[in-house]
Amino acid sequence: MKVDQVSQRLQVLAVSETLAMAQKSRELRCQGFDIIDLSLGEPDFNTPEHIKQAGIEAIQNNFTHYPPVPGFLDLRQAIADKMKRDSGLDFTPDQIVVSNGAKQSISNVLLSTVNPGDEVIMPAPYWVSYPEIIKMSEGKAVIVKAGIEQNFKINARQLEAAITPKTRAFLFSSPSNPTGEIYSKVELSELAAVFAKHPQILIISDEIYEYINYEGRHESISQFESVLDRVAIINGVSKGYAMTGWRIGYMAGPLWLAKACQKLQGQYTSGASTIAQKASIAGLLGDQSFIQPMVDEFKARRDLVVARLSAIPGMRTNNPPGAFYVLPDVTAFFGKSDGKTVISNETDFVMYLLNEAHVAMVSGSAFGAPGCIRISYSTSREKINLAIDRIAEALKRLK
Repeated sequence: MKVDQVSQRLQVLAVSETLAMAQKSRELRCQGFDIIDLSLGEPDFNTPEHIKQAGIEAIQNNFTHYPPVPGFLDLRQAIADKMKRDSGLDFTPDQIVVSNGAKQSISNVLLSTVNPGDEVIMPAPYWVSYPEIIKMSEGKAVIVKAGIEQNFKINARQLEAAITPKTRAFLFSSPSNPTGEIYSKVELSELAAVFAKHPQILIISDEIYEYINYEGRHESISQFESVLDRVAIINGVSKGYAMTGWRIGYMAGPLWLAKACQKLQGQYTSGASTIAQKASIAGLLGDQSFIQPMVDEFKARRDLVVARLSAIPGMRTNNPPGAFYVLPDVTAFFGKSDGKTVISNETDFVMYLLNEAHVAMVSGSAFGAPGCIRISYSTSREKINLAIDRIAEALKRLK
């Protein structure tokens, strides 16, 4: 074995295509091209002033030492209070583990519960990192596909058919990245009824886009008593509070799972940033009035994107009720060419638009959605209009 040979664990992992596309965009910008980036899922809003001020005060008050591994008690209490306020859920602070972003929270849960060969059911389309985290945990991802004709959501019949004696967990997001779709209370109750028959399955509910919801009250599968004791809720402050760089996520679940995640986290990152934790308390418990204007702006952008994409012949899209993504079907363009480039698949499609229209998006194959592309509208309406102008013009050249 050579010294510069990486582990088999790393060799089987794919590079995040969202981050890879962002890197390609930066490279083209450095070459002087005006790139409009619709690839990254990051709010373009700045962190509210009262949250930033809480971070400043944490530094001034010398919250600069090691924190407890699961997070400061007052932050975990704030999370519990927030969950009671927003969803009517009862959690105690010792059922909550604060981590360096929601991605680590998901990793903690899977690494703490999945054994080699265990199956993790995952609806597709899915977030790009889900299958890679399952690989790291030495589990097997079992993909259940749902296309645009069913609004990218699986049903109870599909779920039941995917369950085997090896099923250990179910991992999904609502509101969803990359589709923007939301499971309704009725749809969640139907899934919960299936899980009630299979008590060995842990349900991992990624709710990071909870506040980016254009339909009203957020619905969590944890509201159903039949499954509450085996749901791990994943959330954080990145999306709803425009705090992506502060890196605070959390898991709320049964006590045994919280203890397991704390044990694991204690060995590979310990606690999350003390300053970010104190700022997050101000976010969770402070003035919430800035959230609705942000959501209203995202909704206006959603309406703009859907209207303009629908006007492009061959572009087929849904009307997502949450998050800040659309996942249009672009198969109508496969086989077409501008005389130089032939569009054979969704990856060719996004690379064509990057090179010819200077608009960056992500191939749907990264999300288990071949034939589709993911567009993030977490940028200004001005940039969205300009981007779609460029897209429409470039697509006209395909024959």
